[in-house]
Amino acid sequence: MLGQEILGKPGGRDAAIQQLAKQSGRAVQFYTGVCVLNSASGRSLSDMDVCSVHFKTLTLPQIEKYIDMDRPFDCAGSFKSEGLGIALFSKIVGEDPNALVGLPLIKLVALLERFGVNIL
Repeated sequence: MLGQEILGKPGGRDAAIQQLAKQSGRAVQFYTGVCVLNSASGRSLSDMDVCSVHFKTLTLPQIEKYIDMDRPFDCAGSFKSEGLGIALFSKIVGEDPNALVGLPLIKLVALLERFGVNIL
């Protein structure tokens, strides 16, 4: 979230440029949820990871070049942290950097353990 605005997937170049321009120089919170269902018992457990992404102050040419190179049109916030998008940030603060890619693996393992599943 950027303030009270929810950042979805931009879908195209112009929207992606606008999203990154809004995030430039700011800290943005990204929320990623995970739910595990025990289909035998019907019991489910869920959790959420919050990651704070601190964006560098970006120029319009930098944003456009990034968008044209990485094409993050199907990514919330208009970046791919596992790709060139990492160059947009000054830091990432959170428990699990995997959450930015889409699945908070640390939270997932903890939920599975609560169901008695030992990953190791």
